Amino acid sequence: MSSKKLGFNLFYCGLILWLAACTCTKQAARKDAKMMVIDTKYGQIEAELYPEDAPQTVARIKELIEQGFYNGLTFHRVVPGFVVQGGDPRGDGTGGSGKKLPAEFNARQHVEGTLAMARASDPNSADSQFYISLGRHAHLDKNYTVFGQVTKGLEFVKQIRQGDAMTKVSLK
Repeated sequence: MSSKKLGFNLFYCGLILWLAACTCTKQAARKDAKMMVIDTKYGQIEAELYPEDAPQTVARIKELIEQGFYNGLTFHRVVPGFVVQGGDPRGDGTGGSGKKLPAEFNARQHVEGTLAMARASDPNSADSQFYISLGRHAHLDKNYTVFGQVTKGLEFVKQIRQGDAMTKVSLK
């Protein structure tokens, strides 16, 4: 084999290894991400995720975020003093990603800024829709999967109106 061909092959082998390492590092970083970031026209909302309390839910939320699923979706339900809800690709409260999640009810309380999964009457019907609690709602405790808490930008959550978009949702 000529030295030129050998150098060419070594270059491409090195490039492939580098790309593989970058991909693995990026996947590992996303797996370790502890924050969900929601960009809105009002500002950026940051929420801590609770993988120890809702491991399957947090894993699925992260997967959807990595796929860009939430980017551009709207908050289709806003009930002042109660919840701001989004994550429905249809925008009317009837859609989802197509993958139901098992209930992971936990001891976390519904306080202002709580992130939890919306669902139908079946406890195992949560999919991609989630809500942010706008106050203390004890009647929701242990009936819905709480998976996070807003840590920054609660003032922006309170400005959201029905039809407002999640410009971009990412992990941090």
